[in-house]
Amino acid sequence: MPTKEISRPCMDCKDAEIAFTVRKRQLCSDCYKRFISYKVHRRLEPYRPTKQQETRPKILVPLSLGVSSAVLLRIVDDQIQHQLSKVFSKVFFDLHVLVVNPSSNTTSSDSFDQHYDALLKEFPRHDHTRLSVYDIFDYIPDMKEIMHEYAGSQFSDDSSLSNEDRLAAFRGSISTASSKADLDYVLLTRLVAAVAQKNNCQTVFWGDSDSHLAAKALAGVSKGRGASMTWQVSDGMSPWGVRFEFPLRDLYKTELVQYASACPELSNIVIPEPPLSDNVLTKNLSIDELMIRYVQTQGAKYPGIMSNVARTANKLEHPGFDDATGCALCGGLLGNTRGNTGVTVTSQSADSEASQFCYGCMRSRPDPMLN
Repeated sequence: MPTKEISRPCMDCKDAEIAFTVRKRQLCSDCYKRFISYKVHRRLEPYRPTKQQETRPKILVPLSLGVSSAVLLRIVDDQIQHQLSKVFSKVFFDLHVLVVNPSSNTTSSDSFDQHYDALLKEFPRHDHTRLSVYDIFDYIPDMKEIMHEYAGSQFSDDSSLSNEDRLAAFRGSISTASSKADLDYVLLTRLVAAVAQKNNCQTVFWGDSDSHLAAKALAGVSKGRGASMTWQVSDGMSPWGVRFEFPLRDLYKTELVQYASACPELSNIVIPEPPLSDNVLTKNLSIDELMIRYVQTQGAKYPGIMSNVARTANKLEHPGFDDATGCALCGGLLGNTRGNTGVTVTSQSADSEASQFCYGCMRSRPDPMLN
Protein backbone atom coordinates (compact mmCIF):
# COMPACT_ATOMS: atom_id res chain seq x y z
CA MET A 1 0.00 0.00 0.00
CA PRO A 2 1.56 3.34 -0.99
CA THR A 3 2.53 5.67 1.82
CA LYS A 4 0.58 8.86 2.33
CA GLU A 5 2.15 11.81 0.58
CA ILE A 6 3.31 14.54 2.95
CA SER A 7 2.80 18.03 1.55
CA ARG A 8 4.75 19.87 4.26
CA PRO A 9 7.27 17.45 5.81
CA CYS A 10 9.01 18.05 9.12
CA MET A 11 12.50 19.50 8.70
CA ASP A 12 13.97 16.88 11.07
CA CYS A 13 12.30 13.50 10.54
CA LYS A 14 10.74 14.13 7.08
CA ASP A 15 8.05 11.58 8.01
CA ALA A 16 5.27 13.78 9.40
CA GLU A 17 3.45 17.00 8.68
CA ILE A 18 4.66 20.27 10.15
CA ALA A 19 2.84 21.13 13.36
CA PHE A 20 4.92 23.91 14.93
CA THR A 21 7.53 26.47 13.99
CA VAL A 22 10.24 26.97 16.59
CA ARG A 23 13.16 29.33 16.06
CA LYS A 24 12.81 29.25 12.28
CA ARG A 25 12.54 25.44 12.20
CA GLN A 26 9.32 23.78 11.08
CA LEU A 27 8.81 20.57 13.03
CA CYS A 28 6.21 17.89 13.54
CA SER A 29 4.68 17.37 16.96
CA ASP A 30 7.08 14.61 18.07
CA CYS A 31 10.22 16.42 16.88
CA TYR A 32 9.02 19.62 18.51
CA LYS A 33 8.58 17.85 21.85
CA ARG A 34 12.06 16.34 21.51
CA PHE A 35 13.51 19.79 20.82
CA ILE A 36 11.88 21.29 23.93
CA SER A 37 12.78 18.29 26.09
CA TYR A 38 16.42 18.47 25.02
CA LYS A 39 16.66 22.03 26.33
CA VAL A 40 15.54 20.79 29.75
CA HIS A 41 17.57 17.56 29.76
CA ARG A 42 20.72 19.54 29.11
CA ARG A 43 20.09 21.47 32.33
CA LEU A 44 19.68 18.21 34.25
CA GLU A 45 22.99 16.64 33.20
CA PRO A 46 24.78 17.66 36.44
CA TYR A 47 22.44 15.22 38.23
CA ARG A 48 23.68 12.22 36.25
CA PRO A 49 24.62 9.66 38.94
CA THR A 50 28.24 8.74 39.53
CA LYS A 51 29.72 5.41 40.61
CA GLN A 52 30.40 6.75 44.09
CA GLN A 53 26.82 7.96 44.55
CA GLU A 54 24.92 5.70 46.94
CA THR A 55 21.55 7.46 47.16
CA ARG A 56 19.51 9.48 44.69
CA PRO A 57 18.98 13.16 45.45
CA LYS A 58 15.45 14.34 46.09
CA ILE A 59 14.03 17.23 44.07
CA LEU A 60 11.03 19.38 44.98
CA VAL A 61 8.91 20.59 42.06
CA PRO A 62 6.41 23.30 43.10
CA LEU A 63 3.40 23.54 40.81
CA SER A 64 1.00 26.41 40.27
CA LEU A 65 -0.99 24.22 37.85
CA GLY A 66 -0.01 26.70 35.17
CA VAL A 67 1.45 25.84 31.77
CA SER A 68 5.14 26.24 32.59
CA SER A 69 5.32 24.16 35.76
CA ALA A 70 3.07 21.45 34.27
CA VAL A 71 5.30 21.17 31.20
CA LEU A 72 8.38 20.94 33.43
CA LEU A 73 6.85 18.07 35.39
CA ARG A 74 5.81 16.33 32.14
CA ILE A 75 9.34 16.51 30.70
CA VAL A 76 11.10 15.44 33.90
CA ASP A 77 8.63 12.61 34.49
CA ASP A 78 9.12 11.36 30.91
CA GLN A 79 12.86 11.33 31.48
CA ILE A 80 12.47 9.30 34.68
CA GLN A 81 10.14 6.83 32.94
CA HIS A 82 12.68 6.43 30.13
CA GLN A 83 15.47 5.79 32.62
CA LEU A 84 13.38 3.18 34.44
CA SER A 85 12.67 1.36 31.18
CA LYS A 86 16.38 0.85 30.43
CA VAL A 87 18.15 -2.07 32.11
CA PHE A 88 21.50 -0.44 32.83
CA SER A 89 20.30 3.14 33.24
CA LYS A 90 20.12 4.87 36.61
CA VAL A 91 17.43 7.33 37.63
CA PHE A 92 18.91 10.78 38.20
CA PHE A 93 16.69 11.76 41.15
CA ASP A 94 13.38 11.29 42.95
CA LEU A 95 10.63 13.90 42.72
CA HIS A 96 8.39 15.40 45.36
CA VAL A 97 5.57 17.46 43.84
CA LEU A 98 4.20 20.42 45.81
CA VAL A 99 0.97 22.18 44.88
CA VAL A 100 0.17 25.42 46.71
CA ASN A 101 -3.43 26.57 46.56
CA PRO A 102 -3.53 30.09 45.11
CA SER A 103 -4.54 32.78 47.59
CA SER A 104 -6.39 34.73 44.91
CA ASN A 105 -7.57 32.92 41.80
CA THR A 106 -10.65 33.11 39.65
CA THR A 107 -10.78 29.30 39.61
CA SER A 108 -13.33 27.90 42.07
CA SER A 109 -12.31 25.45 44.77
CA ASP A 110 -14.16 22.56 43.10
CA SER A 111 -12.50 23.29 39.76
CA PHE A 112 -9.07 23.46 41.40
CA ASP A 113 -9.75 20.09 43.03
CA GLN A 114 -10.51 18.61 39.62
CA HIS A 115 -7.22 19.87 38.20
CA TYR A 116 -5.35 18.51 41.22
CA ASP A 117 -7.04 15.10 40.92
CA ALA A 118 -6.02 14.98 37.26
CA LEU A 119 -2.44 15.70 38.34
CA LEU A 120 -2.46 12.79 40.81
CA LYS A 121 -3.87 10.48 38.16
CA GLU A 122 -1.29 11.43 35.53
CA PHE A 123 1.77 11.38 37.82
CA PRO A 124 1.06 8.70 40.45
CA ARG A 125 4.62 7.51 41.07
CA HIS A 126 5.81 10.70 42.77
CA ASP A 127 5.19 11.96 46.29
CA HIS A 128 2.63 14.76 46.41
CA THR A 129 1.88 17.50 48.93
CA ARG A 130 -0.90 20.07 48.73
CA LEU A 131 -0.79 23.17 50.90
CA SER A 132 -2.14 26.69 51.19
CA VAL A 133 0.00 29.78 51.70
CA TYR A 134 -1.26 30.21 55.26
CA ASP A 135 0.28 26.81 56.11
CA ILE A 136 3.52 28.75 56.35
CA PHE A 137 2.66 29.27 60.04
CA ASP A 138 2.96 25.50 60.59
CA TYR A 139 6.24 25.17 58.68
CA ILE A 140 7.88 28.35 60.03
CA PRO A 141 6.71 28.93 63.63
CA ASP A 142 8.56 32.26 63.90
CA MET A 143 6.62 33.70 60.95
CA LYS A 144 3.87 35.07 63.21
CA GLU A 145 6.35 37.20 65.16
CA ILE A 146 8.18 38.24 61.99
CA MET A 147 4.94 39.44 60.40
CA HIS A 148 3.94 41.36 63.52
CA GLU A 149 7.29 43.18 63.66
CA TYR A 150 7.26 43.76 59.90
CA ALA A 151 3.79 45.33 59.80
CA GLY A 152 4.38 47.49 62.88
CA SER A 153 1.55 49.60 64.24
CA GLN A 154 -0.52 49.13 61.08
CA PHE A 155 -1.26 45.52 62.01
CA SER A 156 -3.06 44.16 65.08
CA ASP A 157 -2.64 40.40 65.41
CA ASP A 158 -5.47 38.31 66.85
CA SER A 159 -4.23 34.92 68.02
CA SER A 160 -7.79 33.60 68.30
CA LEU A 161 -8.21 33.70 64.51
CA SER A 162 -7.33 30.84 62.19
CA ASN A 163 -4.08 30.92 60.24
CA GLU A 164 -6.03 31.78 57.10
CA ASP A 165 -7.74 34.77 58.72
CA ARG A 166 -4.52 35.98 60.35
CA LEU A 167 -2.74 35.96 57.01
CA ALA A 168 -5.67 37.79 55.40
CA ALA A 169 -5.54 40.44 58.14
CA PHE A 170 -1.81 40.84 57.65
CA ARG A 171 -2.19 41.28 53.88
CA GLY A 172 -4.99 43.75 54.54
CA SER A 173 -2.58 46.00 56.44
CA ILE A 174 -0.55 46.51 53.25
CA SER A 175 -2.04 49.16 51.02
CA THR A 176 -0.40 48.99 47.58
CA ALA A 177 -0.79 46.26 44.97
CA SER A 178 2.97 46.08 44.42
CA SER A 179 3.68 45.54 48.12
CA LYS A 180 1.03 42.82 48.39
CA ALA A 181 2.34 41.00 45.31
CA ASP A 182 5.88 41.31 46.64
CA LEU A 183 4.85 39.89 50.01
CA ASP A 184 2.92 37.02 48.40
CA TYR A 185 6.00 35.99 46.43
CA VAL A 186 8.22 36.16 49.52
CA LEU A 187 5.83 34.01 51.56
CA LEU A 188 5.49 31.48 48.73
CA THR A 189 9.27 31.21 48.41
CA ARG A 190 9.69 30.76 52.16
CA LEU A 191 6.99 28.06 52.21
CA VAL A 192 8.52 26.14 49.29
CA ALA A 193 11.97 26.26 50.90
CA ALA A 194 10.55 25.07 54.23
CA VAL A 195 8.73 22.16 52.57
CA ALA A 196 11.94 21.21 50.77
CA GLN A 197 13.84 21.18 54.05
CA LYS A 198 11.21 19.11 55.85
CA ASN A 199 11.15 16.50 53.06
CA ASN A 200 14.96 16.35 52.71
CA CYS A 201 14.94 17.82 49.20
CA GLN A 202 18.33 19.19 48.21
CA THR A 203 17.07 21.20 45.22
CA VAL A 204 13.93 22.99 44.04
CA PHE A 205 13.11 22.93 40.32
CA TRP A 206 11.12 26.09 39.61
CA GLY A 207 8.95 26.19 36.48
CA ASP A 208 9.92 29.70 35.36
CA SER A 209 10.34 30.18 31.61
CA ASP A 210 12.91 32.52 30.09
CA SER A 211 10.14 35.09 29.68
CA HIS A 212 9.10 34.91 33.32
CA LEU A 213 12.69 35.06 34.55
CA ALA A 214 13.20 38.25 32.55
CA ALA A 215 10.08 39.78 34.11
CA LYS A 216 11.21 38.70 37.60
CA ALA A 217 14.65 40.23 37.08
CA LEU A 218 13.23 43.57 35.94
CA ALA A 219 10.62 43.61 38.71
CA GLY A 220 13.12 42.57 41.38
CA VAL A 221 15.51 45.37 40.57
CA SER A 222 12.62 47.86 40.44
CA LYS A 223 11.51 46.77 43.92
CA GLY A 224 14.99 47.04 45.41
CA ARG A 225 15.60 43.29 45.51
CA GLY A 226 18.59 43.19 43.17
CA ALA A 227 20.74 41.46 45.79
CA SER A 228 18.41 38.45 45.85
CA MET A 229 18.56 37.83 42.09
CA THR A 230 21.24 35.18 42.68
CA TRP A 231 18.56 32.74 43.83
CA GLN A 232 15.34 34.30 42.51
CA VAL A 233 16.45 34.32 38.87
CA SER A 234 19.79 32.49 38.60
CA ASP A 235 20.69 28.92 39.52
CA GLY A 236 22.30 28.86 42.94
CA MET A 237 22.03 28.22 46.65
CA SER A 238 19.22 29.93 48.53
CA PRO A 239 19.61 31.42 52.04
CA TRP A 240 17.86 28.34 53.50
CA GLY A 241 20.40 25.73 52.39
CA VAL A 242 18.27 24.51 49.47
CA ARG A 243 19.48 24.98 45.91
CA PHE A 244 17.14 26.78 43.47
CA GLU A 245 17.33 25.86 39.78
CA PHE A 246 15.32 26.88 36.72
CA PRO A 247 15.46 24.11 34.07
CA LEU A 248 13.13 26.01 31.70
CA ARG A 249 15.38 29.08 31.48
CA ASP A 250 16.25 28.35 27.82
CA LEU A 251 12.61 28.27 26.69
CA TYR A 252 10.08 31.00 25.95
CA LYS A 253 6.58 30.96 27.41
CA THR A 254 5.04 30.65 23.93
CA GLU A 255 7.12 27.53 23.28
CA LEU A 256 5.85 25.93 26.48
CA VAL A 257 2.26 26.75 25.54
CA GLN A 258 2.79 24.99 22.21
CA TYR A 259 4.32 21.99 23.98
CA ALA A 260 1.31 21.75 26.29
CA SER A 261 -1.01 21.80 23.28
CA ALA A 262 0.83 18.72 21.96
CA CYS A 263 0.17 16.87 25.25
CA PRO A 264 -3.59 16.26 25.57
CA GLU A 265 -3.16 14.83 29.08
CA LEU A 266 -2.08 18.25 30.36
CA SER A 267 -5.35 19.92 29.36
CA ASN A 268 -7.07 18.55 32.48
CA ILE A 269 -4.19 19.66 34.73
CA VAL A 270 -3.38 23.16 33.52
CA ILE A 271 -5.60 25.99 34.74
CA PRO A 272 -6.11 28.35 31.78
CA GLU A 273 -4.70 31.83 32.26
CA PRO A 274 -7.15 34.70 31.76
CA PRO A 275 -6.21 36.90 28.80
CA LEU A 276 -4.55 40.23 29.50
CA SER A 277 -7.02 43.08 29.48
CA ASP A 278 -6.15 46.38 27.85
CA ASN A 279 -8.74 48.25 29.91
CA VAL A 280 -6.77 48.24 33.16
CA LEU A 281 -5.44 51.27 34.98
CA THR A 282 -1.68 51.09 35.42
CA LYS A 283 -1.93 52.33 39.00
CA ASN A 284 -3.99 49.25 39.90
CA LEU A 285 -1.27 46.86 38.71
CA SER A 286 1.70 45.68 40.74
CA ILE A 287 5.26 46.07 39.50
CA ASP A 288 5.35 42.32 38.85
CA GLU A 289 2.22 42.49 36.70
CA LEU A 290 3.57 45.47 34.78
CA MET A 291 6.83 43.67 34.02
CA ILE A 292 5.01 40.52 32.92
CA ARG A 293 2.87 42.57 30.55
CA TYR A 294 5.94 44.36 29.24
CA VAL A 295 7.86 41.14 28.59
CA GLN A 296 4.87 39.47 26.93
CA THR A 297 4.32 42.36 24.54
CA GLN A 298 7.93 43.31 23.84
CA GLY A 299 9.23 39.75 24.04
CA ALA A 300 7.17 38.81 21.00
CA LYS A 301 8.92 41.56 19.05
CA TYR A 302 12.42 41.24 20.52
CA PRO A 303 12.82 37.75 22.05
CA GLY A 304 16.62 37.97 21.98
CA ILE A 305 16.68 41.07 24.17
CA MET A 306 14.44 39.45 26.78
CA SER A 307 16.65 36.35 26.75
CA ASN A 308 19.68 38.50 27.47
CA VAL A 309 18.00 39.85 30.60
CA ALA A 310 17.67 36.38 32.16
CA ARG A 311 21.08 35.23 30.92
CA THR A 312 22.81 38.29 32.33
CA ALA A 313 21.11 37.83 35.70
CA ASN A 314 22.23 34.19 35.73
CA LYS A 315 25.87 35.35 35.56
CA LEU A 316 25.66 37.18 38.88
CA GLU A 317 28.14 35.89 41.44
CA HIS A 318 26.65 34.25 44.50
CA PRO A 319 27.46 36.31 47.63
CA GLY A 320 27.42 33.40 50.07
CA PHE A 321 25.44 33.27 53.32
CA ASP A 322 27.96 31.79 55.77
CA ASP A 323 28.83 34.96 57.69
CA ALA A 324 26.18 37.33 56.34
CA THR A 325 23.13 38.39 58.32
CA GLY A 326 19.94 37.71 56.42
CA CYS A 327 16.62 39.52 56.34
CA ALA A 328 14.16 38.02 58.82
CA LEU A 329 11.38 37.99 56.22
CA CYS A 330 12.87 37.20 52.79
CA GLY A 331 16.35 35.92 53.66
CA GLY A 332 18.13 38.54 51.56
CA LEU A 333 21.24 40.39 52.69
CA LEU A 334 20.64 43.31 55.03
CA GLY A 335 21.62 46.87 54.20
CA ASN A 336 24.21 49.18 55.71
CA THR A 337 22.74 48.94 59.22
CA ARG A 338 24.56 45.61 59.61
CA GLY A 339 27.63 46.51 57.58
CA ASN A 340 26.68 44.53 54.46
CA THR A 341 26.58 45.78 50.91
CA GLY A 342 23.28 47.52 50.25
CA VAL A 343 21.27 50.69 50.61
CA THR A 344 19.69 51.88 53.83
CA VAL A 345 16.12 53.11 53.71
CA THR A 346 15.45 56.43 55.41
CA SER A 347 14.91 56.00 59.17
CA GLN A 348 15.87 52.31 59.03
CA SER A 349 18.82 52.75 61.36
CA ALA A 350 16.62 54.49 63.93
CA ASP A 351 14.14 51.62 64.05
CA SER A 352 15.41 48.66 66.07
CA GLU A 353 12.74 46.37 64.65
CA ALA A 354 13.29 47.51 61.07
CA SER A 355 17.01 46.77 61.28
CA GLN A 356 16.29 43.06 60.79
CA PHE A 357 14.68 43.66 57.38
CA CYS A 358 16.45 44.24 54.05
CA TYR A 359 16.05 47.21 51.74
CA GLY A 360 13.49 45.46 49.51
CA CYS A 361 11.28 44.46 52.43
CA MET A 362 11.56 47.92 53.98
CA ARG A 363 10.21 49.46 50.77
CA SER A 364 7.12 47.25 51.00
CA ARG A 365 6.71 47.67 54.75
CA PRO A 366 3.39 49.30 55.77
CA ASP A 367 5.06 52.15 57.65
CA PRO A 368 3.65 55.68 57.20
CA MET A 369 7.18 57.10 57.32
CA LEU A 370 8.12 55.08 54.24
CA ASN A 371 5.00 55.65 52.16
